Amino acid sequence: MAAACTRTLCKVGRSIWESPAARRPGTVSYLVGNVSSRGFRRAYGTGVYPSELLSSLRTGAGGRVLGCAVLLGGGLGLYHTVKFRVQQLLAEEETKVSGGGLKLTLYQYKTCPFCSKVRAFLDYHGLPYEIVEVNPVMRKEIKWSVYRKVPILMVDGDVQLNDSSVIISSIQTYLINKERSLSEILHCYPEMKSVNERGKEVTEYSNKYWVMLGETEITDIYPEKGMQKEEMKWRQWADDWLVHLISPNVYRTTGEALASFDYIVREGKFGTFEGFFAKYVGAAAMFLIAKRLKSRHNLQDDVRQDLYNAVNDWVAAIGKKRKFMGGDQPNLADLAVFGVLRVMEGLQAFDDMMDNTKVKYWYRRMERASLNHEGRQD
Repeated sequence: MAAACTRTLCKVGRSIWESPAARRPGTVSYLVGNVSSRGFRRAYGTGVYPSELLSSLRTGAGGRVLGCAVLLGGGLGLYHTVKFRVQQLLAEEETKVSGGGLKLTLYQYKTCPFCSKVRAFLDYHGLPYEIVEVNPVMRKEIKWSVYRKVPILMVDGDVQLNDSSVIISSIQTYLINKERSLSEILHCYPEMKSVNERGKEVTEYSNKYWVMLGETEITDIYPEKGMQKEEMKWRQWADDWLVHLISPNVYRTTGEALASFDYIVREGKFGTFEGFFAKYVGAAAMFLIAKRLKSRHNLQDDVRQDLYNAVNDWVAAIGKKRKFMGGDQPNLADLAVFGVLRVMEGLQAFDDMMDNTKVKYWYRRMERASLNHEGRQD
C-alpha cells in the first residue's frame, strides 16, 4: 500500500510540473482548493500559516514549486519504502539462515531452570523466538496442551516439543542436518509414562541427551574421542543433580525465600491477588518444602556447600586448558549448566556462589557467548 501511494504521488507531481497551467498565476489556488485559515486550524490546531509561503505559491512559479514538492515527497517516500522492504527481506533471509526458517514460540515460566536452559540454547544459536509467559496458577496459556508442564516449544505452529532436553537435542539435530524435518526427528525421542516412588504418573523421553547424527557428522561435531559422551554425562548431571540444588539454596532461610518469591512474582505472570498470595504464602511453603528437598536429596545441613561443591566439580571437569567444556565454543552441557545457574541471578545464593567458587570466569564467558549469539550459523 505504501508503495502504491508513493507511485501515485509521483504521478501527481509530474502532472503538475508538466501542466501548462502550472505557469499561470492563481493555479495553486485551484490545485489546493479553497483552503482557508479555518481549514489549517482544523489540521494543525492553529490559525497561523506563513504569509510569505502563501504569496510565493500565488506567483507564476507556484505550480512548479508545488509540483517539485510533491515529486520530492513521492521520491523520498519511494526511497524509504524500498529501503524498508530491503531491510525486511534481509531480516527474513537472516532468520532463514540462522534459524532454518523455523517459527518458534516458547511457553515458559521465566524463573524455571528448565525453561532457562532452552532460552540459553536458542539465544546462543541466534534463533528468533517468541515467548508466552504462562501463569503458574491457572496455566490457561497451555490449556490447549495435554502436556501440562513447561517448557513447551511450538515450531511453525504445529509441531510441539516437550521437555527441555528433548527440545535442545532435537533442534540441535535439525540445525546440523536439515534433511529431516523436526517431526521426523521427534520420533527418535519416544515418550514413556511411568509411576514414580510417590505413586505419581510421570512422563519421560528416551534418548533425550542424544543428538541424532550420522558417523561423519559426529566426527565433525565431536572431533576428540569421548567428547559426545562427556557432553551427555554433564547434561544429565545438570538435570538430575544441579537443578535440585537450586530450591534448597534460594529458599534456604525465610528471608531468602521471601526475596526469591518477590523476584518470581515480579518476573512471572501473576494477578494481583495471586502475586500477593504467592509472595507470602508461597515463600513460607517453599521454605518448608526446601527442607524436605534437602532430606530427599541427602544434602548437607549447609546446602551452600553442596552448591559450591557441584559448581567446582563442573569447573574442574572443564579444566584449565579449555574455555568451555566444548573447547573454544560452548557445547550443550555448557548451555545446560549456564541456563540452570542463571535463574539464581539477583539472589543471595548466586552472589555467594560467585564469591566462593571458581565458576565466575566461565560464567562470564557464557554470558557473552549467549548475548552475542556466538553459535549463530552464517
